[in-house]
Amino acid sequence: MSIIDITLPDGTVNQYSEEITAGEIVEDIYGRKHGCIAASVNGEERDFSFVIGDLDNISGTCSASVDGIKTDSDAGMHILRHSAAHLLAQAVMEIYPDAKPTIGPAIERGFYYDFEMEPIGEPELRTIQKKMSQLARQNLAVERVECSDEELENLFASNPYKMEIISDKVEDGSGSTIYKQGEWYDLCLGPHVASTAKLMNVKLTSISTAYWRGDQSRQQLMRIYGIVEPSKDALKETLQRIEEAKKRDHRKLGKDLQLFHIDEEVGQGLILWTPRGAAVRQELQDFISVELRRQGYYQVFTPHIGKLDLYRKSGHFPYYQDSQYPALVERDLMKKLADEDCSCGELSNLMSAGDIEGYLLKPMNCPHHIKIYASQPRSYRNLPLRLAEFGTVYRWEQSGEISGMTRVRGFTQDDAHLFVTEEQIAKEVLGCIEIVQIIFKTLGMDDYRVRVGLRDPDSDKYVGEGEKWDKAEAACRTAALSLGVPFTEEEGEAAFYGPKIDFVVKDVIGREWQLGTVQVDYNLPERFDLTYTGPDGQPHRPVMIHRAPFGSMERFCGVLIEHFAGKFPTWLSPTQVHVITISEKHNLWAQEVISALVEAGVRVEADMSDATVGKKIRTHRKMQPNYMVILGDEEVEKKTVSLRGRNNEQVNGMPIGEFIEKLTAEIQSKDIQLTLTPKTEEQD
Repeated sequence: MSIIDITLPDGTVNQYSEEITAGEIVEDIYGRKHGCIAASVNGEERDFSFVIGDLDNISGTCSASVDGIKTDSDAGMHILRHSAAHLLAQAVMEIYPDAKPTIGPAIERGFYYDFEMEPIGEPELRTIQKKMSQLARQNLAVERVECSDEELENLFASNPYKMEIISDKVEDGSGSTIYKQGEWYDLCLGPHVASTAKLMNVKLTSISTAYWRGDQSRQQLMRIYGIVEPSKDALKETLQRIEEAKKRDHRKLGKDLQLFHIDEEVGQGLILWTPRGAAVRQELQDFISVELRRQGYYQVFTPHIGKLDLYRKSGHFPYYQDSQYPALVERDLMKKLADEDCSCGELSNLMSAGDIEGYLLKPMNCPHHIKIYASQPRSYRNLPLRLAEFGTVYRWEQSGEISGMTRVRGFTQDDAHLFVTEEQIAKEVLGCIEIVQIIFKTLGMDDYRVRVGLRDPDSDKYVGEGEKWDKAEAACRTAALSLGVPFTEEEGEAAFYGPKIDFVVKDVIGREWQLGTVQVDYNLPERFDLTYTGPDGQPHRPVMIHRAPFGSMERFCGVLIEHFAGKFPTWLSPTQVHVITISEKHNLWAQEVISALVEAGVRVEADMSDATVGKKIRTHRKMQPNYMVILGDEEVEKKTVSLRGRNNEQVNGMPIGEFIEKLTAEIQSKDIQLTLTPKTEEQD
């Protein structure tokens, strides 16, 4: 019997028999109540049942490192969620034996499983939930089984979806694995929990439809979503967050508050900004424009399309062709190619090879800004050159990935590109970061982290020399260190042309959103042969900094709606004051109040209808104005206003001049809280 040296998390080395399992070692490390769900063996995730002696190249005395994977880690939650998806499939198959399971992945906040089956509703969902609970209580062992190609084909012969996966993913002769719990089994690589008893805290949340492999031409499936947590209390907290998220859902609030509209005749993922939503967006643009002018940016405008050659040169085409709209080709050329029986595939190949010219809906603004830089000679005295644009770009997102304003097909970036010398990089990156921090501070987004996206050394998608990448990554790392906030370095998260600093904001209910970004780029200036004349009279290569503090106006506004739950601070509100009269005889004073407010730059809505004042207040409260001005006999007589704040606190008899002075001060200060009515506990 061989002995294996096992390195434990604290660095100590213990010797174990090769027959010991990963689960036994974890128990030896942490005790029986270890709170782990699986094991990490030499950095790979393994089931507890994994026998250490099954490691490759074990002969005589060998070594390995072992640690437990806890349920409070990202890896642990992923395993828990994927195991819950298996439990869901088992429950569905016991209730609906004719259903065909397809795939069931873990996702960011839970899991889902897709089935070919008859449509089901909420009552059926509750039945499935009950069956999952029964299976969990049975404490069924979850077993990993190695299968040959022939065995896989026999096991899944009646399920065309699994057979397609086997055909695509399993190399001939290699076989694969299944996971069994009781008599039920599923094709899977694992790892999984050791027993269904670990899946007691599961809640099915919703039902939708999906297409097999996201292809609308293929079978429509039933998709069942759920969540799972390691404890009853954790599940309760998650369900509470979900309920709060529903209240804050920007798609619902956006409709209720008349901020934006999505119309199927216009197209999925294309936002129609209504007057109220446009007011919010414009305020944000005006706010950031002040900061841009302070830092010496120049505003530019560029077209929505560009020639394919421009994007071939930048590298966006054809490398990111799958996420771009099809190229636009001249009508006469398309007719000629059609007459020659040119297929779509052939046309795509000709475009990719550069044999056919066309135009592309711009996926990025940077090539256009590069051309502005290159339009005239530049000197070191002209640098840094900072070009800014609220430029709309277009990406082809799959239908199933589109979500309200946070994942769209057309979006406007608060984009800027800085052309700098190497010596200017550090200062200019910090200037870009300063703008992001000003935005977050002003909007009360205090909980955020920084992610430094680096290239994946094993990937070939990145352009440029390794030496220049090293310089750019070092600049991003240094800038991140200076911020004094948590940051991580993540390989594979860089743009294809350079590393980046992403700002990931955590909202009030704990969800994370990637918003602002700053990127350092040595490569596109090289591709476009950009130069400036240095102090020595010789040509030198500038460095580009790409930055977008908001990220995209659509996503940022969607996140902002949820951040404030539709209750915007006064400076940002679509309508800041709603003027309401008690009766018709108060309308004349109301007109004077409205004129004075409009003259002061306040966004006002009025209701001088003959409805009761109670009904007016209830109606207008739904639109979340910061203040309602209520006018009656006393206000008319004394030329005052009575205020009701969004917090339902009231102030009576305020002179109109004082009201406007205090209101405009609140707007100009960009205070998040209401200042004209008494504070409530909610405000504190």
